Amino acid sequence: MAQTIFRTARRAEVPAILELLADDEISRSRESAPTPESVDAAYWAAFEAIDADPRNELIVADADGEIVGTCQLTFIPSLSRRGAERMTIEAVRIRGDQRGRGLGRQMMLWSLDRARERGCRLAQLTTDKRRTDAHRFYASLGFEATHEGFKLAL
Repeated sequence: MAQTIFRTARRAEVPAILELLADDEISRSRESAPTPESVDAAYWAAFEAIDADPRNELIVADADGEIVGTCQLTFIPSLSRRGAERMTIEAVRIRGDQRGRGLGRQMMLWSLDRARERGCRLAQLTTDKRRTDAHRFYASLGFEATHEGFKLAL
């Protein structure tokens, strides 16, 4: 069994991360196929912005040099909740052949520990309403569906 570590993503890993993000039917319906930098610089510019921002961390699950999972952590200061800092977890993905082995749980627990290290008092995430398995998974970690989320494409 491969040794898996969670760490900050490197620029060269962007194509592997994009493959993970497109690795399901819901994502494929809203994302284009991964493309080289020369074809679609927007992905690369986004990586550069995330990488340069101390309040954003693009995380990978690295299993002996193979990228098998990813998520993005964003740390948000707030005046609500008595000035509590919060962490938002986005784009959580585990490679299809690695699902069901506990890797997603490990990555989420690692992410929650990361939030505690940074002094966050709240972790939040959104998940597509069609992802019922993900809803059960997040509930098993202690997340509660306390709010209704809204999005507006611009």
